[in-house]
Parts: sequence; structure tokens; C-alpha cells
Amino acid sequence: MNPDLLKKYDALRSHLRQLGSAVVAFSGGVDSSLLAKVCHDVLENRCLAVTIVSPMIPAWDLDDAKTLASQIGIEHILVEEQTIDAEIKRNPANRCYFCKKIEFGTIVDMAKERGFHIVVDGSNADDTKDYRPGAKAIAELKVMSPLKTAGLNKKEIRLLSKHLGLPTWDKPAYACLASRIPYGEEITTEKLSRIGKAEKYMHSLGYREVRVRSHGSIARIELNPEDRARFCDPSTMDRVSKQLKAFGFLYVCLELEGYSMGSLNRNIV
Repeated sequence: MNPDLLKKYDALRSHLRQLGSAVVAFSGGVDSSLLAKVCHDVLENRCLAVTIVSPMIPAWDLDDAKTLASQIGIEHILVEEQTIDAEIKRNPANRCYFCKKIEFGTIVDMAKERGFHIVVDGSNADDTKDYRPGAKAIAELKVMSPLKTAGLNKKEIRLLSKHLGLPTWDKPAYACLASRIPYGEEITTEKLSRIGKAEKYMHSLGYREVRVRSHGSIARIELNPEDRARFCDPSTMDRVSKQLKAFGFLYVCLELEGYSMGSLNRNIV
């Protein structure tokens, strides 16, 4: 571990130790997994992980969260939120603000019921570079972001995760399924289910970094640029088109530019 990363790691551990106890908002992604691991290493049984279960979270992410929490050894609680709030359904450009306000509000309330006064999340030093209205809700609820406080960016979080033996060190970045639907288009459980099935199918074909953006009846597939040539085999395209149409899409197309994080934010940033 290089000296700068070691310094940040020590700062993270020191910060968590000073907190005394904490509840980790845990998705099973790269950032929250590292945070849960270090929290458990430092605080032991004075911390727990909480995962929100909702139609916007794909089943494979929930499975990952359960597996990782077990591997880390941290107590893990699942909180069901199966109803989509009306404001979130409306899907305004600041949808993430309302979603985070509800989700983290639930976690904060649950933490208080369990005798915890601090909730932490996996926001990192790179998160100011993208459009993130959810950050406002996190700040309003006084949720702390220890990775950001320690100055850890995404690359460093991956390096540190690898050093600590976490399988998430090379896990692709992910976001909730609602992020596949353009702002202003209503979010429904049917659309979310269709998107989830489509992305799970793409994963089964070996595409780890993929988004299936839903534009009405059109599925727009975004792939890692290195995967485009493999995808453009005629038999592969035929199979994908047939399967995604079976899930309910009428048209299936490929984004020629490839995968781009937050591509639906282009009109607002």
C-alpha cells in the first residue's frame, strides 16, 4: 500500500473509532462494502449494516449485499420499502433527492430505535463530479460520509478493497434501476422489472458493465466499449433482440457510444 493511501486508510479508521458506533447504509457495492468492512474491523459489534429492499434495487444487488455482509461478519438488517412514493414515480430531475430522503430517513429512524445515533454512507471524494441531488438529502439528515472525509476516491477505494481481500474491489459501478428511465417518464414496477430482467440476461451473456436504458417501448443497450465488437455478432444480436422483446420491449437498439455513467443526466448538467 502506497504511503498516501495508507495515510487515508489510517484516517478512516481513526474517524470511525471516534464515532464509537454506527449504522452503515449498505448496498453491497464497492464503496459501502469497504466502509462496512472497516467499520466492523474497528467497531466490531458496535456497528450494523442496513439494506433497503425496493423494486428499484435489482435482485442480484440484494444477493450480493447478503453474501458480503456474511463474509464481513457484520450484523445485517433488511428493510422492506415495496411501495414507490408518488414523487419518485413522477420521476423529476431531482428524483434522487426524494428517494434518498425516504430511504435514509428510514435508516436514521431504524438506527435510533436500535440505540444508534450515527448513520454513515459510502459517498466518496469523486462523488462531487456527477449530478447527485441525493447528496442534499443525505446532508439534511446529517448522515456522515467517512470515505469522503478521509479523502478516498473511487480508484483508491478499489485498491484498498483489494488489499483488504474484498471481492468487490473490481465490481462495476452500479445505480438503482430507476436511473435507466429518462426524467419525466413515469416509473412503474412493471418497467423496473422489465429492465432488471433485461440486465440480468445481459449479465448471463458475460457483459459485466451494461445498462439497459428504457425509452418508452425502446430498450437502448449501453455496453463497455470493449464489448461492442463481441455484441455485434449477428447471432448474438438476434438472441438479445428476441429475449428483450419477450420481456416486453418492442424495439431493441445499441448505444453506439457505449456505456456512459449518468448518460441520462446530459440534458440537465
